[in-house]
Amino acid sequence: MADMAERTGVCVVGGGPAGMVAGLLLARAGVEVTVLEKHADFLRDFRGDTVHASTLTLLDELGLGAEFARVPHRLIEAAQVQLDSGTAQLGDFRRLPGPHRHIALVPQWDFLDLLADAGRRERTFSLRMNTEVTGLLSERGRVSGVRYRTADGTSGVLRAELVLACDGRNSVVAVATGLRPREFGVPMDVWWFCLPRHENDAAGAVGRFGGGGGMALIDRGDYFQCAFLIRKGTDARLRAEGIEAFRDRVASFVPWLADRTDAVRSWDDVKLLNVRLNRLRRWFDDGVLCLGDAAHAMSPVGGVGINLAIQDAVAAARILAEPLRNHRVRRRDLARVQVRRWAPTTVTQGLQRLAHAALLGPAISGQLPRIGSGDREPRLVRLARRFPRLQVIPAYLVGIGLLPEHAPAWARREDIRLDR
Repeated sequence: MADMAERTGVCVVGGGPAGMVAGLLLARAGVEVTVLEKHADFLRDFRGDTVHASTLTLLDELGLGAEFARVPHRLIEAAQVQLDSGTAQLGDFRRLPGPHRHIALVPQWDFLDLLADAGRRERTFSLRMNTEVTGLLSERGRVSGVRYRTADGTSGVLRAELVLACDGRNSVVAVATGLRPREFGVPMDVWWFCLPRHENDAAGAVGRFGGGGGMALIDRGDYFQCAFLIRKGTDARLRAEGIEAFRDRVASFVPWLADRTDAVRSWDDVKLLNVRLNRLRRWFDDGVLCLGDAAHAMSPVGGVGINLAIQDAVAAARILAEPLRNHRVRRRDLARVQVRRWAPTTVTQGLQRLAHAALLGPAISGQLPRIGSGDREPRLVRLARRFPRLQVIPAYLVGIGLLPEHAPAWARREDIRLDR
C-alpha cells in the first residue's frame, strides 16, 4: 500500500498567508506543490487583515498588484494614540520609502483567494481544501510526507520531498516533529469585536492605553475592528459578569464609543485571542521546515505577524527552489532559511516584549496612569510631535519590517490584468 501513496514535491500544511505565498512562489519555480488546508474556505473572522507595504510591493513584483487593487480594501496612512489631552500621531506611513506609503486592510479571505487564484494558474500548483493533516510519515529518521483526513472522513497519505509547516501557532507538524518552542510570558489576551464608525471619528489606526486598560481601533471604513486588552487568563471570569458589564467597560475606557456599544449583541460577537509569544529554537528537521507562526508565534503588538510570516515564505522559496528542483534538499539548506530569518524575528519579538513590559502590562494592571493627563504626556509622544520625521521609524518597523524580502527573478511577472 505504501507504493500506492500519492506523491508531491512540497507539501505545504496550512493555507494561510505563509503557506499560500510559499506555494505560489515554489510553483513558479517549477516545483510540484500541494497545499493542504483543513477548512472548506478562508472565511474566518478576526484573522489578520493587514497587508503591509512590503507585501504590497511583493504583489507588484509577482504581477498581482492590479488584481489586488480591485479587491475592496482600506488604506491606512497613520497610526495614532488617543490621550486625555487629544489625539497624537506616532507613525506616519506616508514617509516610507517605495511605492506603497501605507498599509492596506482587506478581509484575509479575499487576500488568500487572490493568492489561490494565482496559484491555480501555475501548472505545478494544487490546493486541497477540507484536508486536515493528522500526522507525519517518516522513513529512516526523515520526514517523508503527511497523513491526512478529509471532511468526509476519508484518510490518505501524501509523500513529499519536503513538508512546509505553515499551520500556525498550534502547529500539528511542529508537535509531531518534536520541535518545542521557547515560551515568553505575556501579560494579556485580546477581545476582538466590531463597532460602527462615524464619519467624524478618527481615521487610521488609533490606540488608547492607560488608566487600567488598553484598546486599539482599526479603521475599516464604516466600522472599527476593535482589540480590547484583558489580563491574561481572565476571559471566563469577565464573561461571567455579562455582556452589559462588557459594554460598560468599553464605554468607560473610550467614552466616545458609548453610543454604539450595543452593536455588540452578545458574547458571540466577541472573539478571544489567546496571546502567545514564542519561538522554536530550531525551525527544521530532516524533511520538514516550519514558517510563520508555526516557527514563531507573535504578539499582536504592531500587527506584524503576517508580515514576518510572508517574508519567511519568500526567503524559503528563494533559498529552497534550486535544491528542490535538483531533488536534493539537505538540512543545511533548511538551516539557511532559519539563519536568514532569525534576526528580524528575534529583534521584533524583543521589541514586542519591551512593549509588554513597559506599556501594555502596566496599562491593563492599573499601574499606568491615564496617559496624556496634565503634564504627563509620554516622552515618545513629545518627540513625535516635536520631530515629525521620527514617525517614519515605527511606520517602517510595522509597514516594511527589519529585513524585507523580495520576489526572486524567476517568480516575477508583469501585472496580470484580468477582466472579471
